[in-house]
Amino acid sequence: MFELLPEVGLRLPGCAGTLRFGMDERAAQWAVATVADVREGWVCGADWAFSAHYQGLTLDAYGDATDRRGLHQNTPGLSGIGLTRDPFTLTGPSACPVVLCGVDLFGYPPAEVSDALSGNLPPTLKLSGEGLYLTAVSLHAASVPVES
Repeated sequence: MFELLPEVGLRLPGCAGTLRFGMDERAAQWAVATVADVREGWVCGADWAFSAHYQGLTLDAYGDATDRRGLHQNTPGLSGIGLTRDPFTLTGPSACPVVLCGVDLFGYPPAEVSDALSGNLPPTLKLSGEGLYLTAVSLHAASVPVES
């Protein structure tokens, strides 16, 4: 089970630990490598990125992000985490739960997930998908707007 921890990061399955916002690339990759093969990736505006596949889910992580538009401060260390379902598994609940506040985001239809969360989603969290089940969730480190 993956557990989303707004303002903290993502608890990984088993005893793999927690991806914490601000942690460095090596520590983040090491934690994920205990449950899945890590592959290098690329994200615009980030100095590093990687992905891993686990039970029909793709975990994407990136860090040391810079804001080219100048709206937010640069974010050192782990800056963003995303979980996406394999497109071939979208006709039923996810094989691996992805939990926020005790609710399996990929285990129920979007309307039920929304009702269970009572619309109290943190501003750093984004849910995607309008089909039978949600398809993706992303969580970002909170950034502070740059004062003009």
